[in-house]
Amino acid sequence: MEFANKHAVVTGAANGIGQCIAEAFLREGATVTAIDVDKTADERLPNISFFYGDIAEEFELKEFVRSLTQPVDCLINNACIGRRGLLSECSYEDFEYVQRVGVTAPYYLTSLLLQNNLLAPNAAIINIASTRAFQSQPDTESYSAAKGGIVALTHAMAVSLAGRARVNCISPGWIDTAKTPEHSEPDKHQHPVGRVGMPADIAEMVLYLCSSKAGFISGENITIDGGMSKLMVYHADYGWRLG
Repeated sequence: MEFANKHAVVTGAANGIGQCIAEAFLREGATVTAIDVDKTADERLPNISFFYGDIAEEFELKEFVRSLTQPVDCLINNACIGRRGLLSECSYEDFEYVQRVGVTAPYYLTSLLLQNNLLAPNAAIINIASTRAFQSQPDTESYSAAKGGIVALTHAMAVSLAGRARVNCISPGWIDTAKTPEHSEPDKHQHPVGRVGMPADIAEMVLYLCSSKAGFISGENITIDGGMSKLMVYHADYGWRLG
């Protein structure tokens, strides 16, 4: 258990991918601390220490860091949110809030850990981005911009933290956080691996990138989407049709 006696911090750990990541660290022996706005998490995840707060707020991040009692070996910046998308409907406040959650908070949380000597030597930082950083559906501007920002922030931080921490990024594709009983055949077949992704697919890569096995990897973005973004789609080819 490589993560025994290690301390992992996960943002947005109450549900979905973040919850799976937190549980994976617990399974491997780590102590896990999380920050989330979902106040129901204590009942479902009793072995994780939760701080309830909004990472978009500077004072909440400061209070969270003040609450930590041991240095952080693994920081997982997972939390993000989407608010509307239409250029005519997404307000200045909506767009700016999404950037604060998805880009500003990972930057500032890392900065606070450094300032307070709470980033352990040889730490690992993993930023969770998305394939939306590279391809889009209509009306996803705020979320896509945040995910593009965290990809760029990753390599910038990797250079600035050289010798202190390795910083990497994961871009998930379609990950079924709703635990759908069965996906349609077309949904499966648009993934070259033949299935839709699961939160564990991301959690296992997080563990690897935080481990000593990944000691020569920093500044990278790793796409985990079952090959979906590599599949070229032409109208009427192999049964694919628009509309």
